[in-house]
Amino acid sequence: MRNLCKNFIFILGIICIMAGIFGLSYTYHIDHRTAESLSAYCRIDFQSSFTETGKLEGAVLSIWDFRYDGAKLLPQAVLYTDGDAWEMNAAVKQISPQEREEAQDPETSAVNAEHPYQYENKLFVEMPRSSLPAIKKAETVRFRFYYDNGQTIDLPLNEPDLEYWKAQLIEKS
Repeated sequence: MRNLCKNFIFILGIICIMAGIFGLSYTYHIDHRTAESLSAYCRIDFQSSFTETGKLEGAVLSIWDFRYDGAKLLPQAVLYTDGDAWEMNAAVKQISPQEREEAQDPETSAVNAEHPYQYENKLFVEMPRSSLPAIKKAETVRFRFYYDNGQTIDLPLNEPDLEYWKAQLIEKS
């Protein structure tokens, strides 16, 4: 009987260790995932604004990145257009899974269902006006942002996203 109890505790301990290793490796893999483009890594939204006469006024980029760890976005970003760098200050916000759950906002209910245990990290940046003509002419555009745990995300736009950005910047005169 005593041997059976020891074996049971040993097997239970091994199972707990294996489950912990699997859980840690899974969450690490999600938080340190690789992607070939910015939109494959996170959700992005690029919007332009125009004056009443149809002249291009500016553009903003919003990013939503969901992670299991509590690493926070740093309020800085860099846009690269064919190698030229445009450093920017960003507005950032992190919402924990508990905060989203407590809000019970109909707008976030789909987010809660899709990412119930992840932190929602938002980055909002206004593109420098001088970068807009460079984006329109660029063959490649990359965007870089940073987390406070030392992780740097530096990814290019894929071809459809780059074409969308360029179309958003066409003046409506």
